[in-house]
Amino acid sequence: MAARKQRTLGIIGGMSWESTQVYYRLINDGIKVELGNLHSADLLIHSVDFAPIGALQARGAWTELGAMMANSGERLQAAGAQGLLIATNTMHKVVSDVEAATDLPIIHIADATAEAIKQRGLTKIALLGTQFTMTQDFYKQRLIDAGLQVLIPETDACAKVHRIIYDELCQGQILDSSRQYYRQAITDLANEGAEGVILGCTEIGLLISQADSPIPVFDTTAIHAAAAVNFLLGKNDWVRTESS
Repeated sequence: MAARKQRTLGIIGGMSWESTQVYYRLINDGIKVELGNLHSADLLIHSVDFAPIGALQARGAWTELGAMMANSGERLQAAGAQGLLIATNTMHKVVSDVEAATDLPIIHIADATAEAIKQRGLTKIALLGTQFTMTQDFYKQRLIDAGLQVLIPETDACAKVHRIIYDELCQGQILDSSRQYYRQAITDLANEGAEGVILGCTEIGLLISQADSPIPVFDTTAIHAAAAVNFLLGKNDWVRTESS
């Protein structure tokens, strides 16, 4: 029997490269499980320089960031991508700019995550991530629209969760003190009624695993990578565009 033909997936990565390399491994692992032998994923990756992007995020320059992500999407489409994946939670704030610049389906990380949570039968979920992801509607509202109730840490804890991401995890620093802080943040949210926790930054899975949490963990990097495998093999036609 002939092997299933893959689609070509374009990945906008590098935000940070620490998590993009995890995406690459997980997607290829998934294709190997599905197709076996020497099969690997049909991917195009544009890995951007994260330093200027991080600076623009801090300034709130989202229009400029949207143009940068749109340009990346256009380049990937021109190279032959049949679908796109933005390998970061935060930059989904400008996903509509990427969609407007291309005519490709985008595998939205919040949609894939909401689907995984709903499959577990949970409705009240904690969210950890950058301050942008935790506090702004571009991500939380997507989850709420999917029927979920979202809890985030209190203000000071949000700030520390955010700082650990940028100052440590995105720079390859994995500190036990930060792991302990995240564990406590998850426990506090569980005590508020959270039935599970979204690791809503693609670097958090480098620090936290299911063993660190009293409630189910939803690692967005792993979930997004699994959705990418399904897309490559033509399995996830539920992929939604911003206009749908």
